[in-house]
Amino acid sequence: MAYYYDEPSHTFSEYLLVPGFTGPENIPTNVSLKTPLVRFKKGEEPAISLNIPMISAVMQSVSGDRLGIALAKEGGMAFIFGSQPIESQAAMVARVKNHKAGFVISDSNVKPDAKFTEVYALIEKTGHSTIAVTEDGTPNGKLMGLLTSRDYRISRMTGNELVKDYMTPRENLIVGGPNTTLSSANDLIWD
Repeated sequence: MAYYYDEPSHTFSEYLLVPGFTGPENIPTNVSLKTPLVRFKKGEEPAISLNIPMISAVMQSVSGDRLGIALAKEGGMAFIFGSQPIESQAAMVARVKNHKAGFVISDSNVKPDAKFTEVYALIEKTGHSTIAVTEDGTPNGKLMGLLTSRDYRISRMTGNELVKDYMTPRENLIVGGPNTTLSSANDLIWD
């Protein structure tokens, strides 16, 4: 059954938004974007809440481990879609949970037996002059050494030379141990 309201209805265009208006009570410390993620009783604090209400849709084409990591960096959350095997879901969750916040994944990696033509293409693509040489050429591979722009001279090379002949091997690199703290790592870089 239809219900008729006595008061007139309004459309969005009937309201005037004043650009740049901020009242004295509108200061950053009074603003909260916190939102509950689970049900809770009125007057109680929700068991789980987000400081910034950013959540991905539970869709295969939208929500995956890459979006989960990106949203987590911003304080949000992603839901892994369920239309896949449990092993695949668990692997996605593991990749998000194992992501090291604050660490940048290297996009400049080569194998020791790579030719310099690959190095030139990688430098052109990324713009990085220092390249990590890993056992399998991936960011997560075992570090074999570093190749910097000081290790070679382009004008004297044919492009067929191998990276392993010009890189600085890991044994000659100054590196921190497994128990290195952030402050000691910064001191090591400074020194």
